[in-house]
Amino acid sequence: MGSASFLTRARGLLRIRNQLMRECLAELLSTFVLITITLSGSAQKVTSEETKGNLLTSYLAGALAVMVGIYIAGGISGAHMNPAFSLVMCLTEQFPWWKFPIFMLVETLASFLSAGVVYILYYGMGGQHRAGEPHGGARLARLVDRLCLCPTDAIWHYSNGTLTVSGPRETASIFATYPADYVSVANGFVDQVIGTGVLMVGVMGIMDNRNKGVPKGLEPVVVAMLVLSIESSMGANCGCPLNPARDIGPRLFTYLAGWGPEVFR
Repeated sequence: MGSASFLTRARGLLRIRNQLMRECLAELLSTFVLITITLSGSAQKVTSEETKGNLLTSYLAGALAVMVGIYIAGGISGAHMNPAFSLVMCLTEQFPWWKFPIFMLVETLASFLSAGVVYILYYGMGGQHRAGEPHGGARLARLVDRLCLCPTDAIWHYSNGTLTVSGPRETASIFATYPADYVSVANGFVDQVIGTGVLMVGVMGIMDNRNKGVPKGLEPVVVAMLVLSIESSMGANCGCPLNPARDIGPRLFTYLAGWGPEVFR
């Protein structure tokens, strides 16, 4: 009885009553889970040289992560997890414009934090620290180098201790997407407009009650299937990010973590 009463009081003290704060925390958590799973799927594929994952498994990881994110925050914030979706909701007058920059910042922050978690998960740098090898002079890398006690890890082993954006042992593409060599700036822009547009039209169609309805509770599963279909058909040119926060947050992290300004070229 006493412990139940204590838990009730604790829940009352910890309960967040401000609706905007609840929505922001929901977006932060759902986007964090989405990007962590997505980047981890990419890291597993790259660092194992496709022996423990391939393009299809990384696409599946990203699609299923969307499903998990919607289940986490769909009933609180709508689980936007994507500034492009927030923008469409604003344009269709289903979301207030004043919340748009707030959600965009929260989603980008969550993506940045996710990149840091995947960096620690796949790049503990313990082996590098023992070997006494430098890490490109990055302050963030040196800080994690001092704190982490991990054994030699996947990214360090795969890249031979060199963080590069291009070349046969590049690892920047684990965190952000980069266009193929043959893709021009204009083609890359069109590629993303079409891919993101198809995603938005599909999601809005799934949400529209006037259409043939998806069984209640299975909407996240159908959205995940939509994401997987787009990734499987439109990923060759630019890697199919479809989400500005998914790209900007991790890209900024790689810039700070030692890959350098080349990540923005």
